[in-house]
Amino acid sequence: MLVSFFSCKKETKEVKAESTVSKKDITFNKEVDRFADIRVLRYQIPGWDVLTLKEQKLVYYLTQAGYAGRDISWDQNYRHNLAIRKALEHIFVNYKGDKSTSNWQEFETYLKRVWFSNGIHHHYSNDKIKPLFSSAYLKELLASTNTVLKGEAFDVIFNKVDSKKVNQAKGVDNVALSAVNFYGPNVTNADVESFYKAKKMPNPEKPLSFGLNSQLVKQNGVLKERVYKSGGLYGSAIDQIIKWLELAKGVAENDKQANALGLLIEYYKTGDLQTWDDYNVAWTSATEGNIDYINSFIEVYNDPLGYRGSYENIVEITDFDMSQKMKVLSDNAQWFEDNSTLIDAHKKKNVVGVTYKVVNVAGESGDASPSTPIGVNLPNANWIRAEVGSKSVSLGNIINASNNAGSSGRLEEFVNDEEELAIHKKYGELADKLETALHEVIGHASGQLNPGVGETKETLKNYASTLEEGRADLVALYYMYHPKLQELGLVDDWKKVGMASYDAYISNGLMKQLIRLNIGDNVEEAHMRNRQWISAWVFEKGKKDNVIEKIKRNGKTYFNINDYDKLRVLFGELLRETQRIKSEGDYAAVEALVEGYGVKVDQGIHAEVLERNKKFTSAPYSGYVNPVLVPEKNENGDIVAIKVTHPDSFTDQMLNYSRDYNFLPEVN
Repeated sequence: MLVSFFSCKKETKEVKAESTVSKKDITFNKEVDRFADIRVLRYQIPGWDVLTLKEQKLVYYLTQAGYAGRDISWDQNYRHNLAIRKALEHIFVNYKGDKSTSNWQEFETYLKRVWFSNGIHHHYSNDKIKPLFSSAYLKELLASTNTVLKGEAFDVIFNKVDSKKVNQAKGVDNVALSAVNFYGPNVTNADVESFYKAKKMPNPEKPLSFGLNSQLVKQNGVLKERVYKSGGLYGSAIDQIIKWLELAKGVAENDKQANALGLLIEYYKTGDLQTWDDYNVAWTSATEGNIDYINSFIEVYNDPLGYRGSYENIVEITDFDMSQKMKVLSDNAQWFEDNSTLIDAHKKKNVVGVTYKVVNVAGESGDASPSTPIGVNLPNANWIRAEVGSKSVSLGNIINASNNAGSSGRLEEFVNDEEELAIHKKYGELADKLETALHEVIGHASGQLNPGVGETKETLKNYASTLEEGRADLVALYYMYHPKLQELGLVDDWKKVGMASYDAYISNGLMKQLIRLNIGDNVEEAHMRNRQWISAWVFEKGKKDNVIEKIKRNGKTYFNINDYDKLRVLFGELLRETQRIKSEGDYAAVEALVEGYGVKVDQGIHAEVLERNKKFTSAPYSGYVNPVLVPEKNENGDIVAIKVTHPDSFTDQMLNYSRDYNFLPEVN
């Protein structure tokens, strides 16, 4: 039975909190900072005053739990990140010298970039961020502020060591060449694969997520896991997370929510992966209530082999109106599965428990902040998805903050003609929201593995993440140009919405996303790869029928879709193949697909795109500062109200976080 993730607000005797949104919101200014290739925005929390005080407390405790683990993500990203950040911040706060020089301005920009990326590697490209000041200048700053940063932690800022946080290149030792701190020195791809191959799975039908919650190191030549738990690796921060989760459990909205929180607390105490699965089953089933959250070591994109989870936290409040409108997708999940292009054996016969909400974010941390996703589908374990279902959320206020922060003009630069521009302006925003919803709700829930085939991280290895994201994209694309969307009342012109979706996807996959790369770079990030291999594959396969036409006009390149119906057929063919690859665990096929279409960049187009992009001042990346929840207490220390305020600057929020949630040593 499909259980709705939407629930009406129950009557309660508890009074609503009085208006608790800061007066600062009256003149709400979305953009708070801009530097390098980044703009930092604020976002609001619609519906905050609709919550009871008890619900507001739940949100507050859950956000505090998230911030308590913030430094974990820094250390996971790179072993020297905490030492470097603390040194840079100490300089920033204590430097009394000339701050009008170009060197100081470059130092500030470098620090902000490091803050934004949760470390010294770019949040998207994974390349080490290059400071535009000298090592000699940094030494002057260190000396003048009595700050200590020496040895490898100092040198790595300027040298070429650990140049890539995550190295997904073909034919190299990805673990050894990735700077991410999931593995100790001298650990190799072969070590990881042999270590987990030797582990016995208690129940092969319900495989545990081996490696998700640990660092793998060599001690005296022997491989050993350092487990994230109370009393273990990151224990001092995890104890703080547990403290706030205990308070959250005390104000849970219902028994199912409280039970899930209890299992999460137990998981943090023990690091037991069976408890993690028990928690995910309970959390997935806890679909009632107005508040939800994502917390722990979850997404595996930062592990080149896809085992280890990055710490993240997102606290969510239901957007009741949009959730009710979009619930129709989850109610019809089985229809989408039955009518897809998948081989029958790869279709789920009973798509269970797909729940969808549009939510408003109240706070984010770890891998989800300052750069945030716009949609999330969890849990990641295939067997839980198949037996229990999944939760899909679209982060409505984050999407709105981005959409309303101003247009860059890039749209006009890269569209082929006025018709394409007009369709995008009228239908583009709706198309983007629907595509995200279809990706998360239908895409990630679709398909099944063949009996006896291992988890994709084992079979597809370093290509698992990009294959899965591309597969979900293809499900969304296949149905974006389909009359079913109009039949369900989601659109009023399915063809125009689908055309807007296809135009934007192809333009982005073949051109626009290249503004995020330096000239000569290959595509490394999983999502960028999947957008390119999908777009390049359908472009090549459609050449015979001129489905997508490459046009040169006035020295500029455009891609024009001539036949949307045939393009949809091609998306369906590629969807069937990607699901076959996943279902069968076909490593050779995924390697050929990704390496053949998703990695190499057309250098001529790349140079052209970068040149055309020079006229635009807006940054290609956006991130967010979080609202600040301020509890007001009575003389007995009880919380009587929680006010929503906003930080004055990105710098203020980052320094406050470092001061208030400093629970880890520099070396862990």
